[in-house]
Amino acid sequence: MTAARGRTSRATSRPTGRPPLTEERKAEIRLDIARAAVDLFVTQGVAATTGEQIGAAVGVSSRTVWRYFPSKESCVRPLFSAGIDLIVDCLRRWGPEQPLEELLDRALADEDDLLAGPDRATVGALVRLTRTEPGLRAIWLQTYDEAEPAFARALAERAGLPADDLRPTIRAAMFNAALRAAVEHYAWRTADAHPDRTAAGTELTATLRSALRVAAEGVG
Repeated sequence: MTAARGRTSRATSRPTGRPPLTEERKAEIRLDIARAAVDLFVTQGVAATTGEQIGAAVGVSSRTVWRYFPSKESCVRPLFSAGIDLIVDCLRRWGPEQPLEELLDRALADEDDLLAGPDRATVGALVRLTRTEPGLRAIWLQTYDEAEPAFARALAERAGLPADDLRPTIRAAMFNAALRAAVEHYAWRTADAHPDRTAAGTELTATLRSALRVAAEGVG
């Protein structure tokens, strides 16, 4: 009897199911879903795209898609936020008298992200969709709205000012507006002129460098 209970105890103590996903793997899944969603949105439109289709393109269930994102439009958010995360990092490392666009160039050379990696050529098509798709437009603007406090904190650290000081808050708003205007300028006016993915990425990088240079002149 005792031996039977022991065997039962050992059996019930064995781990069951799959091991939990790491945060890195979760981020990879989010990005895979984002890429698939963009491809479908561009090919067949947002209205005609379903969560089931997005999941099938990635090899996951629609339940998994909704576990990571509350709506199909929000699936693209990782592609929007990756570039903003890069800029925040650049602002934190921006030294006195150092041209910000040069720091951005080094970051683009080192990081495999929205701007330097294979996703950069999808930015133009995705942002163009925000012009006609209200749901995507809302996600686009919300991403920048939520990024502004991060810009302000980075600029406050650089200047040795309190995080709630008005000056870095205003400067962050300048950077935010400059970045959004640059990406929209690229997407709406110049992206169609570069069918080649490499040329499109180069054009986006050049536009961002120009915008950061203009904004940095105002920050000093």
